[in-house]
Amino acid sequence: MTSFSDLSLVQPLLRALSDEGYREPTPIQSQAIPPLLEGRDLLGCARTGTGKTAAFALPILQRLAAHKRPAPRKSARALVIVPTRELAAQVAESFTTYGRHLRPTVALIYGGVGQTPQVKALAPGVDVLVATPGRLLDLIGQGFVRLDGIETLVLDEADQMLDLGFLPDVKRILALVPRKRQTLLFSATMPPAIEELAQRILHTPEKVFVTPAATTAELVDQRVQFVARAEKATALERALRDPAVKRALVFTRTKRGCDRVARRLIQSGIPAQAIHGDKSQGNRERSLAGFRQGRVRVLVATDIAARGIDVDGITHVVNFEIPNVPETYVHRIGRTARAGAAGVALSLCAPEERPFLKDIERLIRRPLGGESQREEQRTRPESVRRQPAAGSRAPRGKNRERRDERRSGGARSGSSAPQRQPVRPVRNSARRDPAPAGSVFGAGL
Repeated sequence: MTSFSDLSLVQPLLRALSDEGYREPTPIQSQAIPPLLEGRDLLGCARTGTGKTAAFALPILQRLAAHKRPAPRKSARALVIVPTRELAAQVAESFTTYGRHLRPTVALIYGGVGQTPQVKALAPGVDVLVATPGRLLDLIGQGFVRLDGIETLVLDEADQMLDLGFLPDVKRILALVPRKRQTLLFSATMPPAIEELAQRILHTPEKVFVTPAATTAELVDQRVQFVARAEKATALERALRDPAVKRALVFTRTKRGCDRVARRLIQSGIPAQAIHGDKSQGNRERSLAGFRQGRVRVLVATDIAARGIDVDGITHVVNFEIPNVPETYVHRIGRTARAGAAGVALSLCAPEERPFLKDIERLIRRPLGGESQREEQRTRPESVRRQPAAGSRAPRGKNRERRDERRSGGARSGSSAPQRQPVRPVRNSARRDPAPAGSVFGAGL
């Protein structure tokens, strides 16, 4: 397929796509739209930034327009379940944008804000409802929402809903929708639990895998900088002062860490905003708007809050902390190199995070490595760098220190490359406990 007109889309949708400047469908769009227009179930595996929202929004809008009828009160004809508020707002906006010439009614339900406007919007019934699982079940329990009118169900970012513990909520929602429906499941990765869910809820689905599960974007230049834990803040500042960094997204593991990193950057003269789950919805929207409009060059975020960030032109993604769940790395770096553009993903890796790095390399089936041995040498403790030359006798009391350093992966005297650090076996490498909150920061942060 070389154009959207080849996909049998109706003229109102083609006009909306033209208004947005879209000329050619992405691979997932060209493969998913035809079977979805036929009413088939679909299992889609595609990383972030491949255009999958349009891949399901366009055929849903066309099918709703082709069979016009009012939705039941307090219900909807199409239901899209997403893991975060930001993603819910983004998906709802996409339905409104693509359907501007069809004028569908779209409602949005998520937590963190008052429920009264959401209840009023849904009361007469709507064509499309986009919701997060928790608030949706809450309103169902209060009698404000019914799911008996659902004709099409979409589970978007299913692997992230699994990571966030939403799978039980999703199963409760599945028990409330009609058995006769069209079901779509999209996921950037395909862990066993998601495969099992897909087998249970999809009926002879069309399978669209535009990239192998857990692969990373080809246009992302993936780099690792080995740095002492206490030196990460300084390394981050140095990286962000590079003129090549036009718009950067920095990931931390905790909400507290997110705030502290943003404060440190601001104190250093680098404009930054923090976004995480403890921020009010208004604060999150203002921070995201400033980042999208270019008023803020650096956005510091936790993984949950960043899930719905769809901003063009992110040149750099920085992992201030290596994620302890390998699939999270795939999601993080997918925020750059979107729509055919190139991007850079820099991971700041402390010695204790190397096992996490090994897990990521196994998942994406490629080595990541480091910027250089010189950088690693520079960031080692002074007592390790200043070892005697080969053949000389170590000072009394230093032999044990040298042996310990060799065991932990440090450089041997006179060697030209650092020794490989052994990785301790872990029964479930995808679920290691993270380092203690705040432990990655130096004393001055």
